[in-house]
Amino acid sequence: MSLELSQVEAVVLAGGFGTRIAHLLEGVPKPMVPVGGRPFLEWVVRYLARQGIPKVILSTGHLSEVIEAHFLPQPVAGVLTRCIAETRPLGTGGGFLNAARLSGDSPAAWLVLNGDSLVFADLAQAAAGLRDPAVAGVVVGCTGPDASRYGTLTIGPDGELCGFAEKRPGRGVINAGIYLLRDSLVRELAGTPPLSFEKDLFPQWIERGMRLKVCPVVAPFLDIGTPDSLREAESFVLGNRAQFSD
Repeated sequence: MSLELSQVEAVVLAGGFGTRIAHLLEGVPKPMVPVGGRPFLEWVVRYLARQGIPKVILSTGHLSEVIEAHFLPQPVAGVLTRCIAETRPLGTGGGFLNAARLSGDSPAAWLVLNGDSLVFADLAQAAAGLRDPAVAGVVVGCTGPDASRYGTLTIGPDGELCGFAEKRPGRGVINAGIYLLRDSLVRELAGTPPLSFEKDLFPQWIERGMRLKVCPVVAPFLDIGTPDSLREAESFVLGNRAQFSD
């Protein structure tokens, strides 16, 4: 049975401090830095709208009130957007679990992605990985010639996720930070925050024998975590305008 993106709810992780570019942020959280006339985080939500995701939770932390004030009027048509704040830093995995549990929702699957990066992957392609009921989750990976800035995915012969490797030069499948997880998988999780997806949650799932697939894509990719990449953000967004809802 296929999984429609209308059955998926997204959690966008937007709680980080942005320490490497804090001097450029002028009192706003990193995902809210202005790019092309809008906060970067709004472009992330507009990408999700274009992909057909109907509900988005923003997992906020540092300067959460700035994010909440912007998204309270629902600036992206067709997407119900709300914020759920951390009361203390919970890590990427912990922030997601906090948002999922406090939401009260139980979608067919959760889509997790970062609020400080854009990867123009076809999410329907990733969702196709969940047609097999034995697959509990899908990790999107970007195939690229140089993985030196990012962690890479270790992939088995049948496309299964075996683990995460450290940053290393050369060609590899970069962890795009996009995860599609069945709600049943999420509800079974245990652990005390802070929790990392790469260091805590995925190793736990793999150890328990959960079947996790990798969906490799070739897609434009940008994160705004360094001054250099932040300077590239406006041309990247405006050069890919078709990827966003109006």
